[in-house]
Amino acid sequence: MKSLQNHVPRLSLILLAAFLALLAWRSYGETTALLMVSSVLMFGCCLASASHLLGPRAALRFAAIGVVLGWIAEQLGATQGWFFGSYTYTEVLGPRVGAVPFIIPLMWFALCYVAYVISNLIVWQAPTDGAPGLRQTLVMSFLGAMLVTAYDLGADPYMVFTLKAWIMTKTDGGWFGETLQGFVGWMAVSFAIIAAFRATLRRQPPAASAPVSPLYAAVPLLIYGGSMAFQALQGSPIETRTIALFAMGIPLLAALCGWSRWKAAA
Repeated sequence: MKSLQNHVPRLSLILLAAFLALLAWRSYGETTALLMVSSVLMFGCCLASASHLLGPRAALRFAAIGVVLGWIAEQLGATQGWFFGSYTYTEVLGPRVGAVPFIIPLMWFALCYVAYVISNLIVWQAPTDGAPGLRQTLVMSFLGAMLVTAYDLGADPYMVFTLKAWIMTKTDGGWFGETLQGFVGWMAVSFAIIAAFRATLRRQPPAASAPVSPLYAAVPLLIYGGSMAFQALQGSPIETRTIALFAMGIPLLAALCGWSRWKAAA
């Protein structure tokens, strides 16, 4: 077990490199297989990074919460129209569990983990914040939910217009054909996932499996930055490219400043 923990940081960097390479490759043509592979790699990269920063047990708890709550929310959304408005997934994202492509719950964990680290770097200039109290849990979870939803401002229209990954029943919503209700759903679900994980830290604070290296703590920033760059260059409709640059770029820059300060003090 100890030997595995020592290899986690290296694994996270290998997975990150593969994820960013596939993100760049997606600029030249999308296929279901490529989307599945890139999503699984992003999940694996985040799980490996979380194991290094939080410890394996906390990382697995976070992943389990993200995958289970993410699937439940999407299943209710795709079948009952809850949270995000009425929609139906197409075959673009591959095999499903119920009405939900299996990669979607994986992405819920990955995005919420990235938001967890970035929000900590913005506020505390550190990638983790120990065992938070109730007020801190609520405020930081809300900030994390905003970071996840900022990603969705450009990702959602791209998935519908370019990839045609799902079909919205209502196509004349207030956001490039998307319904504004969808963003309420993103906020609610991501808040629930992050808050649920943070609540577990009050009983069992995170315990890094090895001394935390600044390079490995930057992995979530690189994932968020890579996604921002992709949206800024390939976003559709074209207006979302500028939106992604600022909506994701401002918190990313703030987190980089926090990371630099934490790195200097480490």
